Amino acid sequence: MRGNMGGRQYYSLLIPLSEIPHFFKFDDWEHCTPELRAQRVLNKARVPDITRYILANEDGYLFSSITASYSCLVKFISSAENAEVGTLEMELENVEFIINDGQHRCAAIAAALKENPALGKEKISVLLFETESMDRLQQMFSDLNRFVQQTSKSLGMLYDRRDNLSALTMELAEQVDVFRDMVDKEKVTIPRRSPKLFTISALYEANEELLGKKIAEQGSPVYAEILKRAVEYWTELSKILGDWRKVKSGELSASELRQEKINTHAVVLRALGGVGRTLLEKYPHDWQRKLKLLERIDWRKSVGNRANPLWDAVCITAGSVVSNRQARAATLAVLLREIGESPNGKVAHKEFAEVTSAHAAE
Repeated sequence: MRGNMGGRQYYSLLIPLSEIPHFFKFDDWEHCTPELRAQRVLNKARVPDITRYILANEDGYLFSSITASYSCLVKFISSAENAEVGTLEMELENVEFIINDGQHRCAAIAAALKENPALGKEKISVLLFETESMDRLQQMFSDLNRFVQQTSKSLGMLYDRRDNLSALTMELAEQVDVFRDMVDKEKVTIPRRSPKLFTISALYEANEELLGKKIAEQGSPVYAEILKRAVEYWTELSKILGDWRKVKSGELSASELRQEKINTHAVVLRALGGVGRTLLEKYPHDWQRKLKLLERIDWRKSVGNRANPLWDAVCITAGSVVSNRQARAATLAVLLREIGESPNGKVAHKEFAEVTSAHAAE
């Protein structure tokens, strides 16, 4: 199909995936300075992920059009029915295509074809523009990426039907009373005056700590059992963390809790997932009793005019809550220590033994 956009003529066509490796070569931009490139350098580390996506979803993968520029004479022969639909002729032996948008897709398709040549029969749409100059190629790359915005992690989880952990997290958010209507399913950070307590991305990451990344297929008995276990854990935890219930019941505002304490922050939620995994593995029959020891945790950000020493330099730096890898590991270590567990599962201190003995006597 022939069309016009931005005062320039272009062609839209479908080509078999098997032709991708033949038509589109990858220019070695790496040895050029940025101002002499028409495209970013191919990030080879991205290609395997896209390749796996294709091969794992052969009945449902989806790509947008590839955009490329050609540098050869072409002849468009209109059909009898429509002057803008017809046949495009070009000397393919001499043509040079420069990919303006889609080089990683092309590389992944070429790699997937090696694993499954049958994919070559499927087709992808391509937009072809005439090559004008390096300035124009660079401008095309800039324009094609100008308004690209990554979907928020929370929204991506909400819409992703391929990720079993995402599906489980969505179900969990409805089945655990303290989460129902208290989880923001779109934003990755909660606005200051929001009535929500958690983000779906934070809950997802906490479930990943609790259950692991790989979850059984939705609808399977194993998936149902894992979901049941997760619901039981978070429900039991919500009984221990009274602040969550106060916000749910309206006794306390979400913004006030987020401002004063850290027990709704993503770094703590992930650590609580890690605590659950430790206890469920070590104490499969009485983990609830061990979890109850979290009642003594002081979740306040500050004590008086000073940072709470329990969290200072752990997940609070210069008065702000941080959630980097080091902070996540340190927060989990603190929680385990406070309930008498160490990362390797050994009793951390005498006080824990005394507390658990008292519970056992009761």
